[in-house]
Amino acid sequence: MPHDTYPLGLRVAGRLVIVVGGGPVALRRVRGLLAAGARVRVIAPDVVPELAALVSAGAIERITRGYCDGDLDGAWLVHTATGDPDVDARVAGDAELLRTFCVTAGDAGLGSAWVPAVARTPVTDAAGRPAGDLAVAVTAGRDPRRAVRVRDAVVAGLDDGSLPLRAVRPATPDEGDLSGGLPRVGRVALVGGGPGDAGLITVRGRRLLAEAHVVVVDRLAPRSLLAGLDDDVEVVDVGKTSGHHPVPQDEITALLVRHALAGRDVVRLKGGDPYVFGRGGEELDACRAAGIEVEVVPGVTSAVSVPAAAGIPVTHRGVARGFSVLTGHDDVGQVPGGTDHTLVLLMGVTRLADTARALVAAGRPAETPVAVVEDGFGARQRTTVGTLADIADRARAVGVRAPAVTVVGDVVRRSPAWTGPAAAHSSAHTVAAAVVRTS
Repeated sequence: MPHDTYPLGLRVAGRLVIVVGGGPVALRRVRGLLAAGARVRVIAPDVVPELAALVSAGAIERITRGYCDGDLDGAWLVHTATGDPDVDARVAGDAELLRTFCVTAGDAGLGSAWVPAVARTPVTDAAGRPAGDLAVAVTAGRDPRRAVRVRDAVVAGLDDGSLPLRAVRPATPDEGDLSGGLPRVGRVALVGGGPGDAGLITVRGRRLLAEAHVVVVDRLAPRSLLAGLDDDVEVVDVGKTSGHHPVPQDEITALLVRHALAGRDVVRLKGGDPYVFGRGGEELDACRAAGIEVEVVPGVTSAVSVPAAAGIPVTHRGVARGFSVLTGHDDVGQVPGGTDHTLVLLMGVTRLADTARALVAAGRPAETPVAVVEDGFGARQRTTVGTLADIADRARAVGVRAPAVTVVGDVVRRSPAWTGPAAAHSSAHTVAAAVVRTS
């Protein structure tokens, strides 16, 4: 079907563009034209202070009067925004005779060009060098607000990585390449993916994932995001389970370095946060030692988010003033604090009985509330509650298995699963149900 416009980007740098009018609309047009490097001449008897300041600074030219015949001579493009329909129509008619495109702010139908809703997102080329901007320009007939809404939605998709942004044209040497012909070194991003739900990764992490050539992924990372990657992205699975590490940590680190030195941008996608028992510091040190640029993107740690999914705050006024996070392999008996200091244990399912005994031996009351939250934010999320005296037996009876987070302290009483020590039980519910019941 025929269209009433032919979308086109204009290079106006160094070229004369005339703006007729001196109000707020004219100011917006002038700012955009200056950003594109245009030589701008404003024709108006009166202008807003911002335009006057630009004239005083020598950034734009000004003719201090109303529009006259011949004012468009030599212009590549014209914008008219006088607020006077007769003047705007006259400007548009003169531009038509000169075969110069004209944008009319008052009545889009008079002009021969429209200004779209525009946003710009910085991008890099396949060699990782700055490659200017990816410009998003949307027109929506004569409905500028619709154009703005669509533009903003597209920009949000680019920013959060849900739309493709990775360069696809092969890198080519240019005059700005100062590498001396040496192979380009890629970059590594250590991205915390959060507790597993794809919606809990940060916007920055999602964008880096969309730009990656290689993704090295953990077992507890949000793997559903991998389905949206381009077909040529290499995904390396280095997932570990308790007692089974098919890819040792030194090999994982070597993978990051090897791919980056080969010129690929690498995302190390982790569950939780890279620096909370995620070996992120070791990986960062190794990459820096190899001369590789590294970015660390924090993630939502399961130590706080998984208890929250089960309705348990790790701190609460009048209940808990602080919390400690340990792995289940640490000597928990050395952790100070009573029931008003929350203890969060990661990776501690297999040693739950030993942990409970050690805490009681260290002085914590045997009736201290405990919750074990399995598969936080996952399909089989389940909360099992009890006390230090009986949590190991209760967990064994219902078949608790990793991944799970254990919470010790009075804050456990705030969980919907808690009904008191005498009736402590296992409660299976979805994340949505936990949110509804605790809101």
